[in-house]
Amino acid sequence: MHTKRNDTRYANALYCEAEGLELLREAVTLAGVTELKVPEVFSVSDGQLQMTEVDASSPSDTLFRALGKGLALIHRLPQSHVGFHRDNYIGLNPQKNCESDNWGEFFLEYRLGYQVGMISDARLREQFSEVLHLKGDILAAWLNEHAGAPALLHGDLWSGNVIFDRVSSWLIDPAVYYGDSEADLAMTEMFGGFGKPFYQAYEAVRPLSGLYGRKREIYNLYHFLNHYNLFGGAYLASCQKVFNSINNL
Repeated sequence: MHTKRNDTRYANALYCEAEGLELLREAVTLAGVTELKVPEVFSVSDGQLQMTEVDASSPSDTLFRALGKGLALIHRLPQSHVGFHRDNYIGLNPQKNCESDNWGEFFLEYRLGYQVGMISDARLREQFSEVLHLKGDILAAWLNEHAGAPALLHGDLWSGNVIFDRVSSWLIDPAVYYGDSEADLAMTEMFGGFGKPFYQAYEAVRPLSGLYGRKREIYNLYHFLNHYNLFGGAYLASCQKVFNSINNL
């Protein structure tokens, strides 16, 4: 059994993580996935989360293929709405949520808008807010036009939140909500990607849309903004690049 301590300033952070893990475990079962797993939650409190211990090993192409196929099967499960029923966390920052039937407006307000509102530099916050004010309706409509049906998203799917043992891939540290499945795929590419076997296996089950490349930069803007708010200037250029693109819509 693995015990995770609450190192955040939020008393309910581990409860939110436990809920996300349980939702993903249920989805794995519903989708009939066998080689992609999620730790079982044994207990949770303000201070600690006890869950399955994973004996970590080096990943292989076979395990990356299993990860891609399993994720695609989870994304293929039908969902009734976008968003989520309560706020949770993305890394060390709050992730604001509501339940909605409008993906574009949800992503604009609760993902991009909320992160822009957290920027401490007033000039930069005003600059980015102005872009969202001027182009937000166009962006939201474009996302609605090109988004797939709502899917359960891991929400923070970079390589640090996937671990492998000798026979399985494991999803950890989720920031779950419901939305366009390509938002999960976009984040897998932020820090180098998961490798060709993963993407080939995913697309064999759930082909990517023709506009995935453009959607990827919009979806990853949320994470670049979050990283800028958490860690500072190294992520600013990436944020500015995407806002310039949005300004040209």
